[in-house]
Amino acid sequence: MLDPSGPRGSRPRPVLSSRNIIIYGTLFVVAFYYLIPLYVMVVTSLKGMPEIRMGNIFSPPMEITFEPWVKAWATACTGLNCDGLSRGFWNSVIITVPSVIASIAIASVNGYALANWKFKGANIFFTILIVGAFIPYQIMIYPIVIILRDIGLYGSLFGLIIVHCIFGMPILTLLFRNYFSALPQELFKAARVDGAGFWQIFLRIMLPMSLPIFVVAVILQVTGIWNDFLFGVVYTRPDTYPMTVQLNNIVNSVQGVKEYNVNMAATILTGLVPLIIYFASGKLFVRGIAAGAVKG
Repeated sequence: MLDPSGPRGSRPRPVLSSRNIIIYGTLFVVAFYYLIPLYVMVVTSLKGMPEIRMGNIFSPPMEITFEPWVKAWATACTGLNCDGLSRGFWNSVIITVPSVIASIAIASVNGYALANWKFKGANIFFTILIVGAFIPYQIMIYPIVIILRDIGLYGSLFGLIIVHCIFGMPILTLLFRNYFSALPQELFKAARVDGAGFWQIFLRIMLPMSLPIFVVAVILQVTGIWNDFLFGVVYTRPDTYPMTVQLNNIVNSVQGVKEYNVNMAATILTGLVPLIIYFASGKLFVRGIAAGAVKG
């Protein structure tokens, strides 16, 4: 007779079950697929050109050199300019920081109002906003060029900041609206009974509970704005090009010898900022998604 006080439930699955082999095997193949190009980029950026010309792209560097990194950052030429990625980096910082702050601040208030304050025409406004998220960027390029030119902002960093805020607003508003809708409505109703107003509820109740979704929004905006090439090349001029446009000009330069080590170093430098932000806040990103960021 079995002991009723003994362990219950299903038996633990073996570590080497067919299910685990398939799952971890698939993950390993996918990770290998994405890590190999990154490995080639890193080892190539640490080699000198004589070693690169030997042709073995997978071999580690026989003699590590950081000269390609220094050149990519400070002295690589794009036309008449030979200041590398440094100027483009600071332009990207000037573009990204205010774009992220402004778009998230406005979208969070929009999402909060749409989720908790049912004003007249809210559904129509939300529908129009969501439709805007699915309009291809290419359709809007020329009209925005005309508008920025007429108000005197075409070719300036401030004009590009406005563009990023506009195009980031629909999806960010959707994220915040769905997140705030998933929060307990009892908190909002209790605050209303106690006499709290629009801004008091938003600043004292909603914001302290919304760190995960703010991290999601920051990662999405930083990644999208920092990696943007299309808007950067259309709405700015050579002296205000962001880092991605500078990278394209360095890699596709037709002057002199093709320096693959410098190109690889420049590519890694351009992608470092969004990678660092993502890895530093990856857990909060997952929490924000799981907490309702993409729920209907």
